[in-house]
Amino acid sequence: MFKEIFPPIETALDMEPEELAPFVLKHLKKIGNINRNNYTSDKSVGIREYAREHLEEFQKRLIEAFIWLEREMFIAPKPGTMGEWRFITRRGEKVLQDEDFTAYVKGSLLPSETLHPILARKVKPLFLRGDYDTAIFQAFKAVEVQVRKKGRYANSDIGVSLMRKAFHPKTGSLTNTQLEDSEKQAMSDLFAGAIGLFKNPVSHRFIDTISPEDAADLIRFANFLLKMLEV
Repeated sequence: MFKEIFPPIETALDMEPEELAPFVLKHLKKIGNINRNNYTSDKSVGIREYAREHLEEFQKRLIEAFIWLEREMFIAPKPGTMGEWRFITRRGEKVLQDEDFTAYVKGSLLPSETLHPILARKVKPLFLRGDYDTAIFQAFKAVEVQVRKKGRYANSDIGVSLMRKAFHPKTGSLTNTQLEDSEKQAMSDLFAGAIGLFKNPVSHRFIDTISPEDAADLIRFANFLLKMLEV
């Protein structure tokens, strides 16, 4: 059964948990009785024939993928049972039906627990749908909104001019007075440059070909700016 479902063992061993997870979920669906102990026992002829001398290493990969499936709520504790028994959730059944883990694999690039609450709520869903230009725009718009709110500026204060006003080395309400003059200017340049380059979708013309990884990098940059505002 392992040979029917999983890629060659050498390939499987190189996979990250989220990459191996779809194969594990398909296998769990096939065997029915879902228990992580299925992957820790060395008595299964199927797994031994598949993994050969890589048995222990492969079992570790399977457990990592199993835990990832639990974390993403593709499997959950089975009601009325004790111990390690699990069932495949509605989310798990849906991706099995659609055979599409793409969105969830991309989601691992932006763990919700590391994101500012605004980005986790408004931006990550856009990212998961592959709407990268809107996700990036909304991420840097969130930075703009927080600067306006924190600095108590008017709604008419927007974009680069708002950043220059808020982080003006001498008069900016958000300027860190403990910094050296050169650092104050650098802070102004950082926020103004980020908003000027990434908030307006027209300005980042490469957006049509941007990869999920690059989009995630930009969103994490906006996330970092939001964290700087909270210091």
